[in-house]
Amino acid sequence: MPVVHVRDSDDRPGGAANVAINLASLGAKTSLMGYVGRDDEAKILETMLQAKEIDCRFCVTDRWPTITKTRVISRGQQLIRLDREEPCTDPDMKLAGPLAKGLSEIDLVILSDYGKGALTDVEDMIAACRKQGVAVLVDPKGTDFEKYAGATLLTPNQSEFEAVVGACDTDDDLVSRASAILNDLDLKALLVTRSEKGMLLVEAGKDPLFLSTQAREVYDVTGAGDTVIATVGAALASGEPFPIAATLANIAAGVVVRKIGVATVSPSEIQIASQPSDPGSRGLLSELELIAQLVDARQRGERIVFTNGCFDVLHAGHVGYLEDAASLGDRLIVAVNDDASVTRLKGESRPVNRLADRMTVLAGLSSVDWVVPFSEDTPLRLLTEILPDILAKGGDYAPEDIVGASEVRSAGGEVRVLPFRHGYSSSNIIDRL
Repeated sequence: MPVVHVRDSDDRPGGAANVAINLASLGAKTSLMGYVGRDDEAKILETMLQAKEIDCRFCVTDRWPTITKTRVISRGQQLIRLDREEPCTDPDMKLAGPLAKGLSEIDLVILSDYGKGALTDVEDMIAACRKQGVAVLVDPKGTDFEKYAGATLLTPNQSEFEAVVGACDTDDDLVSRASAILNDLDLKALLVTRSEKGMLLVEAGKDPLFLSTQAREVYDVTGAGDTVIATVGAALASGEPFPIAATLANIAAGVVVRKIGVATVSPSEIQIASQPSDPGSRGLLSELELIAQLVDARQRGERIVFTNGCFDVLHAGHVGYLEDAASLGDRLIVAVNDDASVTRLKGESRPVNRLADRMTVLAGLSSVDWVVPFSEDTPLRLLTEILPDILAKGGDYAPEDIVGASEVRSAGGEVRVLPFRHGYSSSNIIDRL
């Protein structure tokens, strides 16, 4: 049997709470309603949500525990998931009444149906929203979509959709059956998420819109549907039309599946991901240009991650390490030793690639936002000028041995040592050549 040495644990809001966290991360003023147990897990959940300025309108019950899922992950691989939950079957657990009382101050309602029993009166909830003229989005579960009739938008994945309408062998089949559901249920739109195939938006009276997937790498799809419906909801509540909302959600999904576990995306991540990857968009900056960019980024509340190195012969280990570093925040800065400092550090035969070429290759990676050179042997001066939120290094470093660690911590930042990727070495590549 697997034996896991527990080195770290992390609590994250899941289920509908993850939708709320995603909304808050996108800047939406968010209230969350649902059932929790009278237990420590509910207190932890409420504390985490309130830290994100989410208004918690919990209904507390003594009959069931707060649903909790524990994932055991080792070396990036999920080994097992432990679920603590009981099915809620109490017919008196109804949310339509409390929901209706608060609709006067609400622009949009999202119903995240995980089939746990909190939406037993979903028809009344949708009717209350329609009466007040409030848009209502539903992430549906099960094979009975009739109960969602009258909603503004449904966001099933293709498997969930086909479980209701039957297998769709072609795109034409998918569009035809989506249009039929749209009419039968009196919906304004239907957004079908299709995994690696992207998304399909079918809107009443409009041509269907197929969106290609934006995900280059997929590490974990947990909670991706939450990110999709949250992004669509935030966009629609801001007055955007369905095609723009779906496009933003598609981009957001491509970002979130690159993160481990339930996660969120920020407006800046969506903005960065939506930028064209042409040479003009590459972040090759001087130190002064970088500092100017950081002023704007910090005003937007973005978390800045910093790492550095020679990156002389770029290999897959570098790419994976930079992906890991980028996932820690909103913007990744890569500081690169200039040619003279590489020679001092590595010997007269190095660098193999000149500074401009090394920077260009790094800037071409989707994980990297800004690339800046430095001339000293260490980046200490540059680090003290930037003082990032997170200083990241890969390999076998001890945190206290990382250059600039004490300075970053003194400024309130974090120091993170990322997993060492064995089997990759620029020197070994050069020796083989």
